[in-house]
Amino acid sequence: MTLFSLARPVLFAMPPEDAHELTLKSLERGIYRRQARVDPPTLAVKLGGLTFPNPIGIAAGFDKDARVPDAVLGLGCGFAEIGTVTPLAQSGNPKPRVFRLVEDNAVVNRLGFNNQGHAAAKARLAARAKRGIVGVNIGANKDAADRTADYVAGLDTFYDLASYFTVNISSPNTPGLRDLQAPAALDELLGRVMAARAAKVAAGKPRRPVFVKVAPDVAIEDIAAIAGRIVAHDVDALAVSNTTLSRDGLKSTDAMEAGGMSGRPLFVRSTVMLARFHQALGGRVPLIGIGGIDSGAAALAKIEAGASLVQLYTGLIYEGPELITRIKSHLAAAVQSAGARSIGDLVGRKASEWAARQP
Repeated sequence: MTLFSLARPVLFAMPPEDAHELTLKSLERGIYRRQARVDPPTLAVKLGGLTFPNPIGIAAGFDKDARVPDAVLGLGCGFAEIGTVTPLAQSGNPKPRVFRLVEDNAVVNRLGFNNQGHAAAKARLAARAKRGIVGVNIGANKDAADRTADYVAGLDTFYDLASYFTVNISSPNTPGLRDLQAPAALDELLGRVMAARAAKVAAGKPRRPVFVKVAPDVAIEDIAAIAGRIVAHDVDALAVSNTTLSRDGLKSTDAMEAGGMSGRPLFVRSTVMLARFHQALGGRVPLIGIGGIDSGAAALAKIEAGASLVQLYTGLIYEGPELITRIKSHLAAAVQSAGARSIGDLVGRKASEWAARQP
């Protein structure tokens, strides 16, 4: 019996946000099982000039304010990502705003980029020892007059502290944010963000990788145009995807609550979208697979559909932190079974099959 199996009934008796806060406090106090073994070299991934010891991370939203990046790494993840963080602190949408869909192994949230702002996250990141890969997911304040300026401010603020940046334009809970995925708007956004990075490099700073995170609800006809903008602006990786507005096939009572849905029902939609972006990009830009990963088989499917890295969140709510170890064991076994040298050799080998499916 694991610690999580004992804790789950207590956590699920609480409102979701309270359970999440208790989880963060436990991690802050070191109450978690640390990974004892070194990852096999077959799981290492090189991407954006970084070497990830394994391809598993926890998605943004788990640690919005940089409270526990080292604990995330200690659990066995190959990288941590904090945020989404906005320049100014904001409280987000009114509560209740997170709903467990237990019958569906899913969650609906309409948090709305609640976070303590740049200054608080920067102070925590500055206080930690610089070890492991820790990315910063940057976003825009809800009432920002110039949302692109907020993304540039995020890059400026965290440039000396972040291993990489993720430009989050995929949340459905900030009105109008997903409009930045439209090709013309994306062109302007990436032009300004990449110009800010270029200025840092020209000033003698290291080149920080910049990733972009898109929604699973992107129109099929927009995939090629978005892929073109990603390539044109030298983006280092594309993350696919965030939560969905779709509610197809859900059974839970709270399924129709407003917000983005994550978890097992998102798996097929997000994986099909991942594979279609893999085809559109033609291997020119690596992908990060997110959405519905709650087993080793699901993580492997993301990689075979085109992902070089994967990120979890809702799966951990239902499966606990032991899921990380189980996934790594499954991936290592898959590499061995395929007679491959590394997990990278499995990337995209079933992309055409996934791309042909209906999302």
